[in-house]
Amino acid sequence: MKYLKKFVLLFVLFFMYSYIVSIDNIPINIKIFQGENIDIPTLWGINIEKENDEIIETTSNLSSSTFNKIGKEKLQVNLFNKIKLKTINVEVLEQIEVIPSGEIVGIKLYTNGVLVVGTTSIEGNDGKIYKPFENTGIQEGDSIIEINGVSINSTKELITEINKSGGNDIEITYLHESEQKSAKITPILGKESNYKLGLWVRDSAAGVGTLTFYNEEENSFVALGHAITDIDTGEIIQTSSGEIDDVEIISVVKGEKEEPGRIEGSIKNNSCIGSIYNNTQFGIYGIVKNKSNLNLNYNRKMKVASRGEIEIGKATCLSGIDGEVKEYELEIEKIYLNNNYDNKSMVIKITDENLISKSGGIIQGMSGSPIIQNGKLIGAITHVLVNDPQIGYAVFADQMINPKSY
Repeated sequence: MKYLKKFVLLFVLFFMYSYIVSIDNIPINIKIFQGENIDIPTLWGINIEKENDEIIETTSNLSSSTFNKIGKEKLQVNLFNKIKLKTINVEVLEQIEVIPSGEIVGIKLYTNGVLVVGTTSIEGNDGKIYKPFENTGIQEGDSIIEINGVSINSTKELITEINKSGGNDIEITYLHESEQKSAKITPILGKESNYKLGLWVRDSAAGVGTLTFYNEEENSFVALGHAITDIDTGEIIQTSSGEIDDVEIISVVKGEKEEPGRIEGSIKNNSCIGSIYNNTQFGIYGIVKNKSNLNLNYNRKMKVASRGEIEIGKATCLSGIDGEVKEYELEIEKIYLNNNYDNKSMVIKITDENLISKSGGIIQGMSGSPIIQNGKLIGAITHVLVNDPQIGYAVFADQMINPKSY
């Protein structure tokens, strides 16, 4: 009898553990394409139903449904139709076809106003030290957009308006975490006979990255797979405009442990490919203006995969690291299906010896390199691990075509 009780107790504990694991494995967020099935393994008694209480299917193995309406929908998970367990957020995306690129491009981004990247003390022409920015609330990462009601779009315009003040108080309108604020500040006449605020500012950013794909239907592009951030503040640059251009690759510095590599390039004159209209954590977005400056392989046109279609194992990436876009082998090592919040959706490893010999693995400038598996675009390279340049992260393609998170 004693052994029977132990057996029953162990059976109950195992039974409870199995249900806990099953419930925990049901994803909270799901992104699928129009017409695609959702397959969620469940145990007996666990039901998944729409908000209108329409039960999708109740079995001991599988709950599934086909979604044809584009948009968002919520599913309820409950136990024996009595106990609510969790809510599943389903986002149904329009099925599209894109042309993966892999081309290395030059990127120019202009800020919304001028970006504050630092503060400093000022020695006035009277020999005293001043900090005119103190007590104004202006911080690194804020953007100055107006002075005395005059729009500011460049550092040159900022300097002009400050010097117009003649040392009188000016009213600065600035953005702090997307919230518009204002403050009064008294410019100080420096030893060089110019009025100053004690703020270091920047009005543009430039670099090299990879074009991920071209959407022929919308004549649009997506690149990088991550945002362009300010090198000093680390904040995402709030852009007012920008462009991508053709670039000449000058050299490739191989990545090594603790020493990230990089692609060094020079932006060609009069080689604009397209204009940028958005800078997000999942990439930069824009419209193609001069298709003749963009090298597209229309034979590569393919569907975008949902994250549920991605498999652990072999895949390839496209990169123009040596001036010509080529396909290179890699491995998908981990997949984070519930990740809707950043661009580290998958762990990848470069396995192609040709690419490793050229770059050492993943290097700066390869961000945005499209990843292909089973004939579909599944994502793009975004980051490298500093201690191993052959390993890094990639973002889901379904995040890049619709970069909104729950």
